[in-house]
Amino acid sequence: MANSSGEKLDAIIFGATGYTGKVAVYEIVKLAKEKNITWGIAGRNRNKLDAVLKEVEEKTGEDLSKIHVVVADISDPSSLQQMASQARVIVNCVGPYRFYGETVVNACISSGAHHVDVSGEPEYMEKMQLEYHKAAEEKGVYVVSACGFDSIPADLGTLFLMKKFEGDLNSVETYLQGGSGSDDSKSISLHYGTWESAIYGVANSGGLKPLRRKLFPDRLPNFTPKLKRRAPVHKRESIEGWCLPFLGADRSVIQRSQRHFYEHDKLRPVQVQTYFTIKSIFAVFALTFVAAIFFMLSKFKFGRSLLLKYPGFFSCGFVSHEGPSEEDRKKVHFSITLFGEGWKEKLAEPTDQHDLPPNKQMVVKVSGNDPGYGLTTKSLLLTAITILKESNKMPGRGGVLPPAAAFAKTSLLEELEKHGMKFEVVSTTEQ
Repeated sequence: MANSSGEKLDAIIFGATGYTGKVAVYEIVKLAKEKNITWGIAGRNRNKLDAVLKEVEEKTGEDLSKIHVVVADISDPSSLQQMASQARVIVNCVGPYRFYGETVVNACISSGAHHVDVSGEPEYMEKMQLEYHKAAEEKGVYVVSACGFDSIPADLGTLFLMKKFEGDLNSVETYLQGGSGSDDSKSISLHYGTWESAIYGVANSGGLKPLRRKLFPDRLPNFTPKLKRRAPVHKRESIEGWCLPFLGADRSVIQRSQRHFYEHDKLRPVQVQTYFTIKSIFAVFALTFVAAIFFMLSKFKFGRSLLLKYPGFFSCGFVSHEGPSEEDRKKVHFSITLFGEGWKEKLAEPTDQHDLPPNKQMVVKVSGNDPGYGLTTKSLLLTAITILKESNKMPGRGGVLPPAAAFAKTSLLEELEKHGMKFEVVSTTEQ
């Protein structure tokens, strides 16, 4: 089934009535005109979908009366199949993806539609790669997760560093910084869906090791020098504040891209560690206390129910069902600084080992505003558009891929720069 014109739409935003989905609808209005693509929206409630279009109409001044609306429900696989059959790519904004993502991926592959989402859930992403990569490849479908903040800046930032390094890059350490307005001690409030994903991510973290053993039965070579994780709380030159391990999906996503580059492009895989920064030591202690309670409660059913029932209390007011206001979102900025180390000489084979210690360092930075939702949805939509316009520059015929692996040879980096994400080389040092 197609839209009223009889042709497939280029993209359908699924979950358009959710917080992230609404922002995506607002952002696609401008992008669709710029890139000349057709689009529609989907969700389970027709009245709410119509209300979203009306709200975005009022904000943008555009006539959206002819935008195609599809009623589709996660609990009804046939409706998902029908939705996927009407578009070339499904922009999936319905999370947590560990609960709701697989049925949409399945429908997309069956219907021949590409799929992009903003998951930050390693277990979901790696399970999709394990169970659906071959099917997606055979169908000529690309399934790409982690297409928003913070994995796009981290994964594409590492790709940017690799392209600029001009040698053998051995390791990358990433440092995420963020804040609101002139006060970097403040942070953007989060929508409930992000909180829910984090709770179940911690609860099910034990399933990652056996999953990875199946997904990657062959270990990568041992490269030297080995990149070790730094102290749990440490200082880093040129980084303001205190640095702590970042436990999000970035490292998982980057490592999957690096394995792809090694196996398919014969590139030396880059070792990676990820960190984030907090300005005051008091905030470090406060966060450690809150995080300890969060991790402990996430491991038990009763604890999870408490976290889900009282998100504002357990997050010290940072999480709400309403999500941040547009005014608050616009004040938020971020940067990810990537410290790369390796050799200025490039050896012939990716498995070759250097005889001398690393002799080159490069620092790059990725930065932007409104990362959690505005820049996230722009990134998500640009990945969808890149698949539509440049699939001939992507690996193979299809498959389940992380962003850098999927888009390394496309213009996505340049498109992200045009739309608010800055990539820059900060310094280069050679010995």
